[in-house]
Amino acid sequence: MWFGKKETQLDRIKNKLNQAMRKDTAFSEFGSSSHQYRVNGKLTAKELADWQAHNQVTLPEPFAQFLTKVGNGGAGPYYGIYSIEKAASYTERQALLAESVLHPGMTKEEWNHLTEPLTNDEDIPDEEYDDARNKVLGGMLCIGTQGCEYDMYLVLEGKHRGRMVYTSDFHPDHPFFFVYEDNFLDWYERWLDEIILDYDNGWFGSRMPGDENALIQIYQSAPNEEIQAKALDGMFKFKKTSQTTLDFLKNVAEQSPKNRAAAISLICKTSFDAGRKYLLELLQADGHEGFLQALRILHASSKTVDLTEFIPVILQRLDRIHDPETLRYAGYILEDYGAITLPNFAPFLCHADPKMQTTAIYAARSCENKQGSWEIIEQMLMGGGPQVLNNSILYWGIIPHEKLLPYYKAVWPEYKSNPNFREKFIGCLRELHLPDDYFDKDES
Repeated sequence: MWFGKKETQLDRIKNKLNQAMRKDTAFSEFGSSSHQYRVNGKLTAKELADWQAHNQVTLPEPFAQFLTKVGNGGAGPYYGIYSIEKAASYTERQALLAESVLHPGMTKEEWNHLTEPLTNDEDIPDEEYDDARNKVLGGMLCIGTQGCEYDMYLVLEGKHRGRMVYTSDFHPDHPFFFVYEDNFLDWYERWLDEIILDYDNGWFGSRMPGDENALIQIYQSAPNEEIQAKALDGMFKFKKTSQTTLDFLKNVAEQSPKNRAAAISLICKTSFDAGRKYLLELLQADGHEGFLQALRILHASSKTVDLTEFIPVILQRLDRIHDPETLRYAGYILEDYGAITLPNFAPFLCHADPKMQTTAIYAARSCENKQGSWEIIEQMLMGGGPQVLNNSILYWGIIPHEKLLPYYKAVWPEYKSNPNFREKFIGCLRELHLPDDYFDKDES
């Protein structure tokens, strides 16, 4: 009975591969140009048995069925599924035969303890590093890559046998992620479904599965805020939503302070006009976090939406900015509308935190009439370290004002051998009717 059920799913997968290929003829889905929705030739039962005997493992049956009934790798999420031979070559044999120790919901503390030898000891011998790495990746087969340090593993043994795991480097506080599906075929079919339904497939598998109605029901019946947040996050894969979903999100925005920002972001993603009033409220509300979240939403919409009405509100709230990230997002938006001036950014340009100064200098790079605000620049250079001056030269060039010349003269030896910078320094001197060798002369 189980076999017949899976045969039906395998038939669906074959049909959906053809549908996905017809849907994405331009190979616009991430990684699809590498596999073009084509699978490799199938393994024979003997080839699979020989591979398993040689590697001393038994593959979970759904994946084994895929290899013998659909194809030995090829089309799949991200850059596709490795052939079984390639999968073995990308997996350390010691790890392949080890016990699986990862589990869904692994706490940060558990993860940090497990990976401590890989993250805290730079002088760890290679053999000990390999042993620690193989322990983390134990009992899993690498069946594909997402690019960079991100890979996809299949759990081969233990309680979570058959589950898919997304890995990245061994960063503290970031345990590897178990996808929601219980087996390879369900995960694979979901990938095809989301392509056919024209979902936003970025970081496929990391968000909760389900259509609009399913995710609304999960949210409404969720036993805790964590599940609610995941249900909302799952909705970011929708490129458009129904009026029913829009009404649901408005209700969340109005009644759930914890999930308000996520709901507003979702409203704005599919209907910015419907989200305007919520964004304005979020910008004007007390608290730093809401302000930052509103700025992120505005920045995400900035290429397609006129944000003119939000500019005065952001400018009125500049005194609420106390960290580089919030300043960075405010800078992105204000710069696009020519709303940054050295006077209104003076508190950040002259801030005690060098990171705030650097962010502010970059944000103000397009400001006009810097020469007219030389007092602010002098105050910034007087209070900042060498990096502040270097950043101002990098992003602003050389501001021609006699009060600033001592600062430029101090770093002239560092720049004069670079033709591009040398030209800027000399241009400043000529604009001030000073000789080209002014910076080379000793003070008398």
